[in-house]
Amino acid sequence: MMSNNIVDLTVENFQQVILEISREKVVLIDFWAEWCEPCKDLMPVLEKIARDYPDTLLLAKVDCDRQQEVAAQFGIRNLPTVMVVKDAQPVDGFAGVQPESEIRAMLAKYLPSPEDEYLQKASECLAEGDYAAAFPFAKQAYDINPGNIDSKFLYIDCLVETGALEQAKTLLGEIKMVDQDHRYQSLQAKIELAEQAADTPEIRALFEQVEAQPDNLQLKVDLAVALYRVQRSAEALELLHGVLLKDFGFGEAKKTMLDVINALPDGDALKSTYRRKLYSLMY
Repeated sequence: MMSNNIVDLTVENFQQVILEISREKVVLIDFWAEWCEPCKDLMPVLEKIARDYPDTLLLAKVDCDRQQEVAAQFGIRNLPTVMVVKDAQPVDGFAGVQPESEIRAMLAKYLPSPEDEYLQKASECLAEGDYAAAFPFAKQAYDINPGNIDSKFLYIDCLVETGALEQAKTLLGEIKMVDQDHRYQSLQAKIELAEQAADTPEIRALFEQVEAQPDNLQLKVDLAVALYRVQRSAEALELLHGVLLKDFGFGEAKKTMLDVINALPDGDALKSTYRRKLYSLMY
């Protein structure tokens, strides 16, 4: 055994792998031989794919010179041959060498998507109304597969709820017409409401005062706090960073900036960006 999910298939473990394990995992059988050069090209690709699915895929390698009985059981005539076995039955496969992308596309029909686990965790957090906890899982699911529309909608929802409205609007604008279902309409309305709520008379007045008194650092801190309260964190952090660039020891600016950074959800790019900027000022 070379790995937890890579085995040599033999007469001895045939029943366990094909009749038992294939009911719990997808079994990918690689029929190869030492003299077969294309087999040597294909094997590292299959091993790499297997390592990406440690819990749901088993790669079973058959040395056809040593395991002629196993090869005969499957009627193998050409090498390399790859076969997908599920629930003790061959369901797919190919002969010859295939590109990694095509092999992954074939397996995708039988394996859970890599992002599914993160989507599930994000959904569990959302069921409890905890968007900050859901955010890193939603982002991870989206990063793994931006084309998964469920991941995209969930991530946009978390962006809206954590105040990243511009990013949410950009991603929502990328949704194709065919995918603009009720979730799209709901998120569009949610963004509009959030924008209205984030543009308060207090904030407009503070913006005017800052414009009239650009050297008044306390006004900028006050505006930053007001912006943070309505989840306009990016603007708040930019203002606070500007204050600290002018006067690192000014009032509560450093503590306020740290509080805003720490309140951001894990995985938010703003969190790491402004943490670096603050530390660069400190050290």
